[in-house]
Amino acid sequence: MNRIFTFIWQGLIAVLPLGLTVYFIYWLFSFMEALAKPLLLSLISLRFYFPGLGILASILALVLVGILVNLYGIRYLVKLVDHLLERIPVVKSVYSTIQDIVTVFNITDKKDDLRSAVLIDMGNDINLIGFVTGAAAGRQLFKEGNKVGVYLPMSYQIGGFTVYVEQDRLTPLDVSVEAAMRMAITAGVKAKKKS
Repeated sequence: MNRIFTFIWQGLIAVLPLGLTVYFIYWLFSFMEALAKPLLLSLISLRFYFPGLGILASILALVLVGILVNLYGIRYLVKLVDHLLERIPVVKSVYSTIQDIVTVFNITDKKDDLRSAVLIDMGNDINLIGFVTGAAAGRQLFKEGNKVGVYLPMSYQIGGFTVYVEQDRLTPLDVSVEAAMRMAITAGVKAKKKS
């Protein structure tokens, strides 16, 4: 009986990552389709509509928004709305938090200090994986010294904390941010490579 449970567990471990990934992609496309379909049907006849048109329209809309926010006048309007939302008491907390999270994981940002994985020397031969989130906050908070903000994710949890440390206690890692984040979040557990 134990052997059967072992096989079930091994099958679950093999299928779960792929299954959840496929489900997430399916959910995302279904959500995009369901969101765009009523709007499209108000603009075009039902006979011109086909499954997947909502997804294409959603992707096209995101591309257009991406182009628009880079125009000078629109960028000014976005900043105005941004300042307005940051003045509304409850909305400010939610909006700022989401904006900060998006900024940290923004893959299109070319600033190196927002995308670097490092080891923090904690002393006593202990190191933690962290992610430099910007030197500007460290300079603003600590006038003396050369401190930078480093985000430390917690293993097996969505969360973490930010510490400010001297740059000489940081060692850049020779791995991508995504690989380092995977190591930190999964506590270094990695599937064995089959040969």
